[in-house]
Amino acid sequence: MEVFKTKEALKAYLKPLKASGKKIALVPTMGALHNGHISLIKLAQENADVIICSIFVNPTQFTDPKDLEKYPRPIEHDLAMLNDAGCNGVFMPNVTEMYPAGADENWHIDLGKAEFLLEGEFRKGHYQGVTQIVKKLFDAVEPDLAMFGQKDFQQVLMIKNMLAHFKLPINIITCPIIREDDGLAMSSRNIHLSETDRKNALVLSKSLQFVADNFTKYSLEELEEKAKSLYNNIEGVTLDYFTIADGNTLEPANSKDENSLVALVAAQVGTTRLIDNIIIK
Repeated sequence: MEVFKTKEALKAYLKPLKASGKKIALVPTMGALHNGHISLIKLAQENADVIICSIFVNPTQFTDPKDLEKYPRPIEHDLAMLNDAGCNGVFMPNVTEMYPAGADENWHIDLGKAEFLLEGEFRKGHYQGVTQIVKKLFDAVEPDLAMFGQKDFQQVLMIKNMLAHFKLPINIITCPIIREDDGLAMSSRNIHLSETDRKNALVLSKSLQFVADNFTKYSLEELEEKAKSLYNNIEGVTLDYFTIADGNTLEPANSKDENSLVALVAAQVGTTRLIDNIIIK
């Protein structure tokens, strides 16, 4: 497995592979890898010849400096996981490589109304930062396809909107959420959960599963109300939002007949903020 610190070295490695017709997949990450990330690598291997994983903790998408500071960075562990998974190359730039001194880093594109909903409301500017770094990674790799996890459902929608904005010919593959045995969605942030928080965090997946299991039984309003009620009286858990939304716009769903429906949740569990979702249809 090759490790690249510069765009120049990465492009030099990829040039002959592309010339020979190899299909390139990019798996962008911020490191602190777990089996959810490895599932992206495995799915990429089914769809491409060469797998490049990026590890970069992007400062422009953190709305809270403390969150950036405490983001886990177990690099040796990450590289070992990627090597074992059969990843071909890792792009691991520093901040200066991606945001050169003196470069014009002004970035603001129209991502649609969904940018300001849900996560966009709680983390203003977050998706501008996300799309900025993903565009930089796309420019560095010029992949045929890129893999993103469904857990960040809204992020995938924003990246697709960014692709449309720039008319980039990259196929986005959304990979299913990987869960622990008890249902908790795998996340790099789970490392910060205390033993009590870890148990309390199960309410996120339970509330989503309740909606999926009872979808035909109750109205949309009743489903949301009953799901939200599961968070009552759980000490240390604060619900930011729970919504059943149109999967294309993230606006609240008006009808069960819409062709794409997703339930999304975010909650503060102890000192850690978690998100999760389930695709209903």
